[in-house]
Amino acid sequence: MAKKSSKTSAGKKPTTRKAPGSPSRSKGGRSSFPAPVVNAAGKHLVIVESPTKAKTINKYLGRDFVVLASVGHVRDLPKSAPKGSKRADHPVPGVDLEHDFQPTYEVMPEKKKTVAQLKKVAKGAADVWFATDLDREGEAIAWHLAQTLEIEPGDAKRVVFNAITKSEITQAFDHPRPIDVNRVNAQQARRILDRIVGYQVSPLLWKKVAGGLSAGRVQSVATRLVVDREREIEAFMPEEYWKIAGYFTVALKKADDLSREWREFLGHLTPGNASPDDEETPGSKSLRDKLAWLGKHESLRAELTELAGKPFDAKDRDAALKAAEVLGFVLEDRLERQDPKAKGPARELLTYRGHLQNTPVFHVSSIQTKRTTTRPYAPFITSTLQQQASNQLGFALQRTMRIAQQLYEGVDVGGDQGQTGLITYMRTDSTHLSGEALGMVRDYIGREFAPEYLPEKPNFWASKANAQEAHEAIRPTDVRLTPSRVRHALSDEQFKLYDLIWKRFVACQMPPAQWDSTTVLIDARDRNAPSADTKPKAVFKATGRILVFDGFYKIVGLPGGGDEAMLPQLAEQQPLAPLQVDPTQHFTSPPPRYTEASLQKKLEEEGIGRPSTYAAIIGTIQDRKYVQTFLPRDRRLMATDLGKVVTDKLIEGFPEIMDVAYTRNMEEELDKIEEEDHDWVSMLKQFYGPFKERLEHAMEAMTHAKAETQPAPYKCPQCGAATEYRFGKSGRFLSCTRYPDCKYAAPIDVEGKPMGSEVTDIVCPVDGSAMVKRSGRFGPFLSSENYPEVKFILNLDKKGGVKLPKVPALATEEKCPKCDAPLNMRRSKRGPWLSCSRFPKCRGRAAWSALDEAQQATLEAALEKHEKENPQPEIKTVEGKVVEEGYMPHVEQQAGEGLET
Repeated sequence: MAKKSSKTSAGKKPTTRKAPGSPSRSKGGRSSFPAPVVNAAGKHLVIVESPTKAKTINKYLGRDFVVLASVGHVRDLPKSAPKGSKRADHPVPGVDLEHDFQPTYEVMPEKKKTVAQLKKVAKGAADVWFATDLDREGEAIAWHLAQTLEIEPGDAKRVVFNAITKSEITQAFDHPRPIDVNRVNAQQARRILDRIVGYQVSPLLWKKVAGGLSAGRVQSVATRLVVDREREIEAFMPEEYWKIAGYFTVALKKADDLSREWREFLGHLTPGNASPDDEETPGSKSLRDKLAWLGKHESLRAELTELAGKPFDAKDRDAALKAAEVLGFVLEDRLERQDPKAKGPARELLTYRGHLQNTPVFHVSSIQTKRTTTRPYAPFITSTLQQQASNQLGFALQRTMRIAQQLYEGVDVGGDQGQTGLITYMRTDSTHLSGEALGMVRDYIGREFAPEYLPEKPNFWASKANAQEAHEAIRPTDVRLTPSRVRHALSDEQFKLYDLIWKRFVACQMPPAQWDSTTVLIDARDRNAPSADTKPKAVFKATGRILVFDGFYKIVGLPGGGDEAMLPQLAEQQPLAPLQVDPTQHFTSPPPRYTEASLQKKLEEEGIGRPSTYAAIIGTIQDRKYVQTFLPRDRRLMATDLGKVVTDKLIEGFPEIMDVAYTRNMEEELDKIEEEDHDWVSMLKQFYGPFKERLEHAMEAMTHAKAETQPAPYKCPQCGAATEYRFGKSGRFLSCTRYPDCKYAAPIDVEGKPMGSEVTDIVCPVDGSAMVKRSGRFGPFLSSENYPEVKFILNLDKKGGVKLPKVPALATEEKCPKCDAPLNMRRSKRGPWLSCSRFPKCRGRAAWSALDEAQQATLEAALEKHEKENPQPEIKTVEGKVVEEGYMPHVEQQAGEGLET
């Protein structure tokens, strides 16, 4: 075994220990190494990250190998400066800013037992193999382990494989390589760069915004994308436009009856039905409903595209009505209503109702049918898997990656195969498929489907230029392991994701689907028009398509959610009878809010982040409360007030770091360290000089967020003065401009409107008032309307349920087995229990069953007396129902105070 080297990057010999990664991936969900006695004397020791991966690999290697797991990273930069030192002397713990950014790494506290055992086992082993994942972070973990076990990177036996199968494992162990120091240095530079930004910009936010905030090089740019989109939506002013739809039938003799049935179907003939016929109104008919009805009644829908020889483009209601009247529309009623939540013209909603009279003559002037194809999608890469799992399965990005990790590491499928890796490596941006994989799937398609479902040649897709995370797309390791065949071995979520991956892989090697797409033009002419050669009064256009050959849809199923029309049999010059001419109001829409999937796609398009980081980036900005879902159980994301303020301050202080293009260029520079052997220290120096100057200037010149205000359109209900928006630790709120002389303040909703109290159905046992939901430093709680004069409160759990008041703990004379402090006694559903009075500093406990009967009896009696002396009030609802633990209070939002100026 090689001796320890002090080298930490190519050509450098610093005195400190170094390693490149961060512990962002915890393999197997465990924090420490299981401690069985392992004897590897004379055998090959193989180290992987995950116990599950170790179990799967072990069955392929034989008795001469021992496979152990590090459970992710074993070393990291320290979280804080050394004890006794000043923070100013160590602004970035573990990174020496004055000496070429030399990092010092230490064994993570929870991994000390793991490292000790790995060292012990390695001493007796014939050699050590590092079989961690094949991306940068996997290389970093291997490098950490090599340093810890005193093995030179150049002497290390590094093996990588894209799938945990016998052939991949055998090939990898037949061709070991050294640890790639360029990949190590690239990961090291990324780690140090992110730590510099995080540890030096976060204190700026504490000083200029609020305590406890944090910043990140990539996460802050991701937050900016959401903030910018939110402000686009806020600034967007909708514009009104109108469409005119024509509904026609080829059944001329039944036209009158069909017209009446159509109006009955829409509800236009129902007495008292005044709801507008639009898809946003409850009870109205959707476009899909209308097309289904038309398809069953030899009818079709078309849109007006040309009027009087010019393209139809009505921007207002009067122009639309005039155009409809030209086509025989007779107005019966104007249904108007207000939408107070909309802006500008969109507040005034209008629906025209009417019937047809003296219509022009309609006939089919043109039919064009064109054969079109839909090509199958490329096999999954990390980003597309995350997007599809979000859109089709509703999985959050991090959930998708957790499940994919399980499928990659292996599950026990039973039979002769046992523990088996089901998919290839799931952190990749390459759509490449190996020759073996192509042969496997084409053989499967040829056996299971008709000949026309197997193309003459394999399908290929181009990967993006800088694809580098892995060698292949995400695919099943064995296509014969169909989802139905392994269903018994998978959880519901594992099955859903595996089914998605398996079908996408098979479909990508099947032929395109074929459609007959038809475009029909319908002319409207005056009944007394002298000749068919004259220009038509109006032209309507209808489209539809019919699936001719399903191709790859055979395996993935036809796409849902479409509004494709089924057209009746038509011929050129065929006359049509109108059922309805319908002018409808529309408004332009703002850009849509991001979802996790669409934000991930945007990050990928902008070149920000890498396959292994997308889920962590988006999860982090939500955990930090910079971004939140728009509504409960809504996947759309919106920027919070905190996210906006933090973003504005970071743009003010560091416009380059917060720039999307700058961040993309930085990612490219990190790639060059790996691919072109660029010097990572020089790259960090080029970054840090301007960054340090910006930081020092911002610390001195930047104003505090609390000092910045915005005028609000309300008057103070207490003194009549104007109000303004201020920023506090809980976000923006409405405040009187005469503060502190006037103390009026009110929370606001997402639109900036003042919110009243959130009154619940629980009665305060002290003063009998309805309890109000409030927020404090420890989270939401319930209190009296007269709080803080009435101090009684009820805490809420993480789900918002009530935590009933409990009898305070009884101090006993029993001693804590850990620190010798007195033990406190409490009662639970399972009976009395004893815990240290110094909790949470000490978590010592004593087993109740270990006490003798006399001690138990004495303590029981003391607890009963203590409970009688400290009775807790009974909590009830306004209806007199006794509230139980976890009760979800009914909350009613009271109207906010204040008047618009």
